[in-house]
Amino acid sequence: MTAREFSRSYRLAVRLLRPPLTATTRRDWRGAENLPTDSGFVACSNHVSEIDPLTLAHFLVDHGWPPRFLAKQAVFEAPVIGRIITGAGQIPVKRNSTDAARSLEAAADAVRAGECVAVYPEGSITRDPDLWPMTGKTGAARIALTTGLPVVPVAQWGPQELLAPYGKRLHLLRRPLVHVWAGPPVDLTPWQDRPLDATVLGEATGAILDAITRLLEEIRGETAPAQRWDPRAHGQPLTGNFRPTRQEKQ
Repeated sequence: MTAREFSRSYRLAVRLLRPPLTATTRRDWRGAENLPTDSGFVACSNHVSEIDPLTLAHFLVDHGWPPRFLAKQAVFEAPVIGRIITGAGQIPVKRNSTDAARSLEAAADAVRAGECVAVYPEGSITRDPDLWPMTGKTGAARIALTTGLPVVPVAQWGPQELLAPYGKRLHLLRRPLVHVWAGPPVDLTPWQDRPLDATVLGEATGAILDAITRLLEEIRGETAPAQRWDPRAHGQPLTGNFRPTRQEKQ
């Protein structure tokens, strides 16, 4: 799939998903002017619901960018959805494996080719009790610093009303107002052309998450906690549903 070209599978996905998203949500979309027009870029968003990849894609597609998501390998193995997203050029990630580096290389190649790659810096739905962005992983920063191309911060709020974090039931009749705001590209020049060690990647990731958090504060009209939630400090797993099942609670 060349830059800004919608493949056949991508067009099929858009035809299938846009009508129900339009029918079940109201939209407050802002900041499309911050999306680059002359280069590829990384779109970095907070993660509040398993359905918010669709609302993020809805925003980007309607502004002319078919995003390529870094998505966990299991999604590609689903019988029907797997074929669609593979045809749509999405990028599989094998979490916690050496193959994850290959996924980042594929993402960097896509950005260099003029495409939009969508990344959740948190790596999973936030564990923060109030759904503020939590500590992140360094993949988005690595892609941006490797390519020298823009990172656009995006804040989402409202998808969790359609589907609660790790929820199983869609609330189709609520028709929530879904805010998707894009901000100006994050200034990563302090870390450009430096060795990509843990310090550089960690600081650049922090700058990306700070930009997303500021947008989310504006949307919510609230102030985020001074300390970003760290799942490791609270004994929580970094991926998957961290909440105990009903059986575990008993």
